[in-house]
Amino acid sequence: MRVRSLAALAALVLASVVPTSAAHADRVPDDQPLPGYTIDNPPLAPVLVHGKPSRVLQGVHRHAAYDIEVPPHWNGKLALYAHGYAGQGFVLTVGPPPFGLRQRLLDQGYAWAASSYYDNGYDVRAGVLSTRDVAELFADKVGRPKQRIIAGVSMGGHVIGRSLEQFPGYYDGALPMCGVLGDDELFDFFLDYNVVAQDLSGIREYPVTDQYATVTVPKIEAALGLTGLRPGGPDTTNERGKQFRSVVINRTGGKRPGDVQSFAVWKDFPFTLATPEPPDATLAEYPAQLSTNLFTRYEPNEPVNVNATVQRVRAANLPARLSNRLSQVPRINGRPTVPVLSLHGLGDMFVPFSMEQIYAKEVARNRRSGLLVQRAIRTTQHCEFSNVEAGTAWDDLVRWIDRGRRPAGDVTTKPSVVARPDYGCRFSDPAAYAAGTGTRRLFPACP
Repeated sequence: MRVRSLAALAALVLASVVPTSAAHADRVPDDQPLPGYTIDNPPLAPVLVHGKPSRVLQGVHRHAAYDIEVPPHWNGKLALYAHGYAGQGFVLTVGPPPFGLRQRLLDQGYAWAASSYYDNGYDVRAGVLSTRDVAELFADKVGRPKQRIIAGVSMGGHVIGRSLEQFPGYYDGALPMCGVLGDDELFDFFLDYNVVAQDLSGIREYPVTDQYATVTVPKIEAALGLTGLRPGGPDTTNERGKQFRSVVINRTGGKRPGDVQSFAVWKDFPFTLATPEPPDATLAEYPAQLSTNLFTRYEPNEPVNVNATVQRVRAANLPARLSNRLSQVPRINGRPTVPVLSLHGLGDMFVPFSMEQIYAKEVARNRRSGLLVQRAIRTTQHCEFSNVEAGTAWDDLVRWIDRGRRPAGDVTTKPSVVARPDYGCRFSDPAAYAAGTGTRRLFPACP
């Protein structure tokens, strides 16, 4: 029994087991899902592109559902969309790019294609292979594109980061949004959250039991003064609760605008990701097999010397963590070969802003920083972007690919820069703030 961390906004209590895909693939027709799965892919209505309807193709290919859409005047270029975590259920779904990108792509002459992936769960390998498969299917059904750009959200960012390294040169550019670019360090953070809260509260339960969420977590939150904490409300945290909040802020990107209010939004959710380990779980079902805090140094380390007292946890599946093979939860090594422009919410504490910092440091170690541009958006919820923010990023990426003009971005790895009051203002949509959309007003107005 160990902490189970599933990188998904909807991951609560998941009791189902995902069928093992590879074991049956050779016995199932290519145009059918793998055993145990069904497909939900209702007809996608064409849209008008400069007054003429698009052409939509849908079906099943290599056990995954797919959608393809081609504008009336195709420019010969293809955008691939990599979706995020779809849960642990047995229904495969697929849909178009979000944030208004579907219409934007078509209006610009781009075709797009998306796959459900052949497997659910946190299966990045399925995303990498199925996205490549639908790109090749597009070449057969429509024509071989002269350019491929891959975009995606959340776990789709993990798919993108690994795809660029698994198939170097296959894609011409990438737009990961709110992406898991720090790979297994996301699951380290989920572990950190629970064991540090237990340590500072003095209420330990690790490995967790079935009563962790209902009995133990309320005691932990009460001991830290978190129970009544609300965004915009009074600060109810006690001394140890303040230390816990600071540790979490540092583990998710460091001191930055909106950090305290964002913690109040997310304070409960990471506890829900700690559940008993199911028997014989795969990596896709239980990514916490990879998580560890053996070498993590927590700051601030006072008033409690948490680094001396916190429970240390070894990776349950160390070979998988160290392996560079294409597993269900593979490593990203920071070796892009094409332009990458990423967006990330500054207050996101589910797939935290630190994912961008980890990736930037890895890319820099490989001397490829010239291929990476990152933008911080002043939002708190996961993948909370406006159409303007995503559309501007797409347009800038396209110009970079086509004309070699590297666009502007934010510095993510210098704490003094990230802590500035105006950090994240440059690429955040002022109209969304003016309208009070979503969590925008948790941040001070930009100067």
